Amino acid sequence: EVQLVQSGGGLVHPGGSLRLSCTASGFTFDEYSMGWFRQAPGKGREVVSCISNKDKSAIYAASVEGRFTSSSDSAKQTVYLQMDGLNAEDTAVYYCAALPRVSNLYTVCSRASEFHYWGQGTQVTVSA
Repeated sequence: EVQLVQSGGGLVHPGGSLRLSCTASGFTFDEYSMGWFRQAPGKGREVVSCISNKDKSAIYAASVEGRFTSSSDSAKQTVYLQMDGLNAEDTAVYYCAALPRVSNLYTVCSRASEFHYWGQGTQVTVSA
């Protein structure tokens, strides 16, 4: 059974930091790429970052570039999203997701429909 189990999240002040984790099981980790998506109240789901578990290359949405960092630990079958410089616009439910490794992650990273498996989501709230 495939599972993506998320942890982390919570309430943080503007300018603060959080780290999200997503631990995978039930598939060959390095044969998949991972994505982080978020959905704010009243808005659609948007991609935050994608990362290849094989070569660890990462892609970021313009809105988080330079503030968020994705990483992947194959030994732990876990991906992380380090979020620094958080602001109110980052408030959302964050999801990790997995899709079979592709030759060009850029072409599918933003397409939620391409991702086969999803975590349960975790709330991130940025508020003073």
